Amino acid sequence: MPSARSTVLQLSGYVGLPKHEGCGGFDHAASHVQTGFVYVAHTANSAVDVFDPTSRRYLFSVPQLPGVAGVLVSDEAQFVIASARAENTVAIFPPGPHPEVSKIHVGLRPNGLAYDHSRRQILVANVGDAAVPGSHTLSLVSLDDRAVRAEVAVPGRTRWAVYDPDALAFYVNIADPAQLVVVDARQADGIARTFAIPSAGPHGLDLDPETHRLFCACDAGMLVVLDARSGKVLGQNTLSGSPDVVFFDRVHNRLYVAVGDPGVIDVFDTKAMEKLASVATEKGAHTFALAPSGNELYAFLPASHRAAIYQIDS
Repeated sequence: MPSARSTVLQLSGYVGLPKHEGCGGFDHAASHVQTGFVYVAHTANSAVDVFDPTSRRYLFSVPQLPGVAGVLVSDEAQFVIASARAENTVAIFPPGPHPEVSKIHVGLRPNGLAYDHSRRQILVANVGDAAVPGSHTLSLVSLDDRAVRAEVAVPGRTRWAVYDPDALAFYVNIADPAQLVVVDARQADGIARTFAIPSAGPHGLDLDPETHRLFCACDAGMLVVLDARSGKVLGQNTLSGSPDVVFFDRVHNRLYVAVGDPGVIDVFDTKAMEKLASVATEKGAHTFALAPSGNELYAFLPASHRAAIYQIDS
């Protein structure tokens, strides 16, 4: 396996972001195709920070999003969606500075997000509270009505979620019991089926829509690959530690997995399902985003409150 100095990802520079005002560092992030701008949940500041990786400049922040955790950009709908875990809301706003922000009350401690554009519905995975019975839920939000249209109970703490437009299904990781729940987008009022995950703590999740594979990164330090249609486990790979954010790179057929301790990004070839490299970032760096072009990766460094820009070797 190549060393951490591998050319798979080449560090090319940094973008300074606002200093932390509280605890929490950074969380999920996403890129906007039209501008190339990157939107990242700055949990410590209860804001979404926005920067331009081309000019390597911080641009602006969208404030007053308490405990912001999840960020999702819909290029079809031209909206940014953010989950504010400390006030039990999701915020919806257009790209660009000084946006008008709509907030919708959802379940307890929202985090994971997925979006079905054909039905203009958002799935919000609520972390819940083990001390509050029935608080582990999924909220299905109508983008047009700005309201929750259904609430679905799940068996445990949620993690990340993805939408599969071919299968018309949402997939949501559940930490304990270790499983993945499937919600039919056409009847998003209950769990259609569940897939058992053979590793503790399903966390990061992404989908390869061409091969219909789900990549599930688990707290136990394992990457589990499943068939998205049947739930059959296709393989398992060892990670460098307990992971968080996962992104599938369809341009290069690679998978990137952020591991905050020791602070690396594990890179896999998704055709051979072999690890190509473990690239050093910074201790505690558990989140990143991909450029729409697939040519760059942006890792968020909590100790130095900045984004590291890596060029992706093709």
